[in-house]
Amino acid sequence: MPPVVLTVAGSDPSGGAGFQADLKTIQRLGGYGVSVATLITAQNTEAVDEVSVLSPKLVESQLRSLLADVRPGAAKTGALGSVGVVQSLAPFVRGAEFPWIIDPVLVPTSGVTLSEPGYLEALRTLLVPHARLVTPNLAEASALTGVEVQTLKQARRAAERIAGLGAQAVLVKGGHLSGADRSTDVLFVDGVLHDLRPAKLAEGRFHGTGCALSAAIATRLACGDPLGEAVVRAKTWLSEALGQAIAIGRGARIVNHAAALEDES
Repeated sequence: MPPVVLTVAGSDPSGGAGFQADLKTIQRLGGYGVSVATLITAQNTEAVDEVSVLSPKLVESQLRSLLADVRPGAAKTGALGSVGVVQSLAPFVRGAEFPWIIDPVLVPTSGVTLSEPGYLEALRTLLVPHARLVTPNLAEASALTGVEVQTLKQARRAAERIAGLGAQAVLVKGGHLSGADRSTDVLFVDGVLHDLRPAKLAEGRFHGTGCALSAAIATRLACGDPLGEAVVRAKTWLSEALGQAIAIGRGARIVNHAAALEDES
């Protein structure tokens, strides 16, 4: 039986991001996906038009019901939306016997914000300190540290600072770096910094890359991979998935969640 992987995230009707994308990624990388919804969006490949955050009580009820019966091998978060939802999730993360990947989603590529005032501080104090891995992009790393992150050097410094909040490991995603450092991610684990450069670069504008990467890492952790290996395998698969991205609408292309794994290529 494949390991169970839990995603706690919002809904994306396009299927390119949110728990819909997570579930497809989890299955492709060898897990069985289960999900807890945190918010509902009206969005497409061009923009997010509206967001409705579910009540903390309903999010907590979903978690309690699911975890009373199912034992995940790993879990990840996506957009949580409100301080109340973060607070309702915190005890489950703090007391978990399985690793949590915290993807601190703040603002999508285009459209309205997916969080409210106070949300960032709640993430920083209630979830990040208990994470096996935190996976911010450059903007999210800037928000978490309060320091501008636009270069590879700044990404390295940010990774160390976020680890200083208590996270066991940090992966700062470099998709928006420029020049020779483009798409170079920085992994800080066990006190050591690693620059993870992509095997190949995909051109264009994409939707759902962060969701797919964090879900892939969580799945490989649930399958028993050490953290470094899980990150590298997930990143390698994502490069392939971006190279086969799908244009289902007029906006950003969708990650191809059916892309072949490295050992199948």
